[in-house]
Amino acid sequence: MFKKMMMFAAALASRGLDSKKIDEQTKQLRALSCFGHGDIPACSYLRASRTTGKHYCGKCGCGDQPRTWLIKESTEYSKLDYPNLQCPLKMPGFTNYDPNFYDSKNKERKLKIEEYDPENLKYIQITIGTHPLQEKIVDEVNNIIKNS
Repeated sequence: MFKKMMMFAAALASRGLDSKKIDEQTKQLRALSCFGHGDIPACSYLRASRTTGKHYCGKCGCGDQPRTWLIKESTEYSKLDYPNLQCPLKMPGFTNYDPNFYDSKNKERKLKIEEYDPENLKYIQITIGTHPLQEKIVDEVNNIIKNS
């Protein structure tokens, strides 16, 4: 229990006073590690929240609550946004990533994630409601309109 409290405190501290977030590519890699994509299945510990459309990690012990939801709307701070975030399975994208650590259930998944083409990370959804590429296109269109 003390170790979990320390990891939570480290995550909160990494957010800072200005709600600093991890870079987009790292968040996409974390989302891939949790939710899977294409032929990479979701983590066996991924749990659906009682709140429709939300998910949380069933392995870390944090439970189903708004601050533990892995992905949220783009205007909200989600668990995967924390710069310092540890995964119980030490998966790619997380602070404690360890390529030599394998859980028997997730070994094949981890290997596929490690071999995943970084160019394809842009297709991994990291917010609820819209796809990241849609957000970028909308931003670019708004900038064009603004500068016209």
